[in-house]
Amino acid sequence: MTENGLGALLRDAVRLERDTQTSDDDLARRLRDSVIAPLQTIAGTPPDDAGTEAGGTTAERLRGLAVKATELRGRAAGHASTALKEATAALQTLAIHTADGEAAVEVAAELRGLLAGLGTEMEVAKNGPYLGTNVTLYDWLGVRIPCGSQVALCRCGASTTKPFCDGSHTSVGFSGDKEADRVPDRRDTYKGVHVTVLDNRGICAHSGFCTDRVSSVFRLGQEPFVAPSGARMDEIVGAVRACPSGALSFAIDGEEQRHVVDQQREPAVEVSKDGPYRITGGIVLVEEDGTPVKRDEGVSLEHYSLCRCGHSKNKPFCSGMHWTTSFKDPVPSQDSDVTLFEWAGGLPGLTRVTKLFYEKYVPQDPLIGPLFASMSPDHPVRVAKWLGEVFGGPSAYTDEYGGYSRMISQHLGKGLTEPQRARWVALMCQAADQGGLPADAEFRAAFVAYLEWGSRIALENSQKNAHPPQGMPVPHWWWVCNATPTARVSALAPVEETTEPSLSLPASGETVSFETHIKPLFRTRDRNSMKFAFDLWSYEDVKTHADAILGRLRSGSMPCDGRWPAEWLSAFEQWITTDMAE
Repeated sequence: MTENGLGALLRDAVRLERDTQTSDDDLARRLRDSVIAPLQTIAGTPPDDAGTEAGGTTAERLRGLAVKATELRGRAAGHASTALKEATAALQTLAIHTADGEAAVEVAAELRGLLAGLGTEMEVAKNGPYLGTNVTLYDWLGVRIPCGSQVALCRCGASTTKPFCDGSHTSVGFSGDKEADRVPDRRDTYKGVHVTVLDNRGICAHSGFCTDRVSSVFRLGQEPFVAPSGARMDEIVGAVRACPSGALSFAIDGEEQRHVVDQQREPAVEVSKDGPYRITGGIVLVEEDGTPVKRDEGVSLEHYSLCRCGHSKNKPFCSGMHWTTSFKDPVPSQDSDVTLFEWAGGLPGLTRVTKLFYEKYVPQDPLIGPLFASMSPDHPVRVAKWLGEVFGGPSAYTDEYGGYSRMISQHLGKGLTEPQRARWVALMCQAADQGGLPADAEFRAAFVAYLEWGSRIALENSQKNAHPPQGMPVPHWWWVCNATPTARVSALAPVEETTEPSLSLPASGETVSFETHIKPLFRTRDRNSMKFAFDLWSYEDVKTHADAILGRLRSGSMPCDGRWPAEWLSAFEQWITTDMAE
């Protein structure tokens, strides 16, 4: 039955690939590389009836194929071949991403339900992708990435659909072998006054969490690397627990505290920004034959970092080569405005700050410490999710805790005082500094403004005679006066050679058009700096405000970093005085 099922699956995939060659060449290519190619290794040549007509829309056919493949995968359970997992993962990803809106959520839920009885696992395909079963994906901001029950994650670094595999590993000749000159597998011991730090540089991913946050202990570029008495014990333990590669641990009185280092977390995969996959929750990591991947001495099995750039010397684990190779994820569209949530580093960045605040600063403060003495263990996470939603992130606080009404209920009758409010704001700012939130003027203006505004609302609502309005939405905070990070050139930014935009100035007698001649004159920086008033890349906006723009160009007040050349100004004047062609 399984062989017949594989043959039918291959036949239907070939049909769809044929039918989409002219209408969607990229889909056809992905079907060939990620579905048909692996299936042929286990099902042989496609059946002779592969040319038979098939009905339904592309989205419907992909969903049907994904369901068939997932059912075959489920029947095989722990004996499923790597090829079947890879094809199933590709079909699931295509089916979800091809569906529209709510349908995508429905498809993902259906596919996840089909393998609900299987465990969570990550398989390392030889010279191929990571094949995850029942894993949950998050981006670097802590936002969930839609996926099915079987995923194929790129590890060659060449996929055009990152983090998902598109079959590029075959065309680029990717090798999953380790390099002979990798850092040796050796665990070092650093004994301190209160704690002993254990470190295996052989598995380090060089994320910098330890050196950035406790630099007096984890000393970049110095020997010995660890100075175990250079900070308080809680700060060292916090840095060890935050290590994403699993290289660090610690011991007290000669006993390793692995149970403290390895936290109780959901099995999850974070696709870090321009870096590795960060695995938490003890996801089992296996070879194609099901045997556990060999680990370095003393490293964590609960959390580890897997190479995503394709150049690690210690594959499948990250060795930090993404820094050397300048590995980058696709840059978001310039048309999208960055939110405070994104600029703060998303939920991971905000959670880092709230944990520092409630675990370090609050307990030692006599004024506000007693207010939080009985707080729930997840209080720092709840506050981070509130801030995330307020700053333009996902509605995690509303979805999980109840929104604005829940937040109001936490302050009713507390009788907070102005000194307590002011201390809360001051300590939050200290936690933001230590937690590494952006320190640029634009972000801090918006961040501190919200702390002041929100804390004063909380103070007001906490009084005994307060009657807060009901049913209010969660506030959404934005940049102060639209002063965004890209709207200003920092005085401390490195001086770079100016790159002129690709221009096509009008020839003599040629009609001046906005798209061809005028829009290219305005750089991204120019556009961002004026977004509070109008959009310099919008024909209608520039046409409406043409006289005002011309006045500023003539006076030299726009752009802010130097006057336009005379020929640019002449082209703009010519456009205004003619028909303002689009």
